[in-house]
Amino acid sequence: MSDDVTRRAALAAMGAAGVAGLAGCSSGGGGSGEESTDTPSPTESGDGGEDTPTPTEQATTAGSAGDASGTVKIGILQPVSGDLKYYGSQSLWGFYSGLAHKAGTDPIGDASTGTKTVEAGDVTYELVVRDSKFSADTAQSVATTLVTDEEVDVLFGCASSGAATRVINTVVQQAGTPYLAGPAASASITSSSDTCNERVFRASENTAMDARSGGTYVARETDVSKVYLFGADYSFGRAVVNNYKTVLQNEGVEIVGEKFVPRGYSKWDGLLTNAEEADAEGIVGGFTVATLPNLFTAFLQGDYSYRLFGGFATRITNAVVGQILQKVFGKPLTEEKLEGVKAGPFTTRYHWNQYDNEINQSFVDSYTNTYGTVPDLFTSGTFTAASALVQAVEQSGSTEPDDIVSQLRGMTVSETPKGEDGYTFQEYNNQARSSMTVAGVVPTRDEWAESWGAAVQPTEPLATVAGEQATIPASDVDCSL
Repeated sequence: MSDDVTRRAALAAMGAAGVAGLAGCSSGGGGSGEESTDTPSPTESGDGGEDTPTPTEQATTAGSAGDASGTVKIGILQPVSGDLKYYGSQSLWGFYSGLAHKAGTDPIGDASTGTKTVEAGDVTYELVVRDSKFSADTAQSVATTLVTDEEVDVLFGCASSGAATRVINTVVQQAGTPYLAGPAASASITSSSDTCNERVFRASENTAMDARSGGTYVARETDVSKVYLFGADYSFGRAVVNNYKTVLQNEGVEIVGEKFVPRGYSKWDGLLTNAEEADAEGIVGGFTVATLPNLFTAFLQGDYSYRLFGGFATRITNAVVGQILQKVFGKPLTEEKLEGVKAGPFTTRYHWNQYDNEINQSFVDSYTNTYGTVPDLFTSGTFTAASALVQAVEQSGSTEPDDIVSQLRGMTVSETPKGEDGYTFQEYNNQARSSMTVAGVVPTRDEWAESWGAAVQPTEPLATVAGEQATIPASDVDCSL
């Protein structure tokens, strides 16, 4: 009996007890840079664990590099319904685009649940897409079913870090199924011994990479020497604040205060005045679309001497921010109107106009033609996850999960939107490092108005921060693989 089958049987035996016993004891906080809710869901588990080979195992053939044939069955967990379904959609679209690029085909055109296939050479990539609903409970239940009933070879996904953490702790660690996490971005997924795992990989960028690149730029390239930190009072906001605090203090910037507030907080005048009275020269806002517009509105309406900086968000957040700016300054927005807004610089994990190379140009074209919008914040990381998976199969000549894991370890991914060899999985924690950029804010250019759908967009890069500088070094992570 194979180790995979034994692990699946053990996971199936946990069944309802595994889901019910953990429901409510882990927040659904989204480390992707977006909000999350944690709503209970029914337990789903199967019997699994048969001694006979699964259809996928029967089809698997190991051979020399480039000679792989058979099927890789991928269980995909993304939110494809509800208010935040766009985050799941763009994550899926990036993953589909990565597979299509490797296969030489057009990307799958929808983000619905169901089973889809992509043929790359002699290998069939069977994608079983399920709705995680931005919920840790749902993600755990669905992941359990994917492993025990669908008998997937690999898991991919989770936009919420709370969901990704739950899947790692309750499914991956028990079943041993390889897991490509993303776009969930809490740094702890690949830096804490609780979740760091030889079979857990993440190509997607994380909150520490945001802070290490953006914070270093602010400290070295601006005159900001005192910073007040604000963040949402859950995993994402705390990760943003804690990482910025570490980076800024290491660069000699004084932290004059920090405050965590509930998601959706709106009473900003007093808190922004506190930052002014603390002589802050800059503030960080570790928030998403549920909170950032309230902060930004109060910031624009007040007379504050400091700057607001942080991470450049997704299209839906930029759409809201753009609407606020249009209300304050009128239409159309111009660069002259925005000159007086003390906003930026902002870190971007990825946006369509930040990388000038043939792979990215092809990606932008095919993605825009297929989905009607340009690639967004999460898409480069999920494209790279798919590209890395195909590369691992091709290099090993095998579709066996253990062979895929072996190839991913320490891999430099050859084809990515950030260019050739743009991502490398670090052997000490399986987090892929990649370059980050720093950008300002300008009115959306006419050529992108229809496909971006927001009134403001990032500028061309003000700076590019190498992956080696942006990532957490081995000495600062609480895991050793």
